[in-house]
Amino acid sequence: MSLTGGIVLYASLWFLTLFVVMPIGQRSQADAGEIVRGTHAGAPAGVPWRRKLVWTTLITSLTWAVIAFIIFGEIITRSDISHLDQLIR
Repeated sequence: MSLTGGIVLYASLWFLTLFVVMPIGQRSQADAGEIVRGTHAGAPAGVPWRRKLVWTTLITSLTWAVIAFIIFGEIITRSDISHLDQLIR
């Protein structure tokens, strides 16, 4: 894995993780009891962005480290992946 590949992998994992973490623990405006005029009652209320971004970064860093260990440790190589179809046959 090159430096560019590592950065692209980390960025992709970060955004994927962010979209998974965003709805966790989310409260709607109806749940909070403060509905802003002109918005839907199901709209989010008071998103704790800092906490969600920290959790996203921690989870992504751990996931990226495991994937990098697998790639650099040659636990799974390109030849293993190219011969993967032979397992099915």
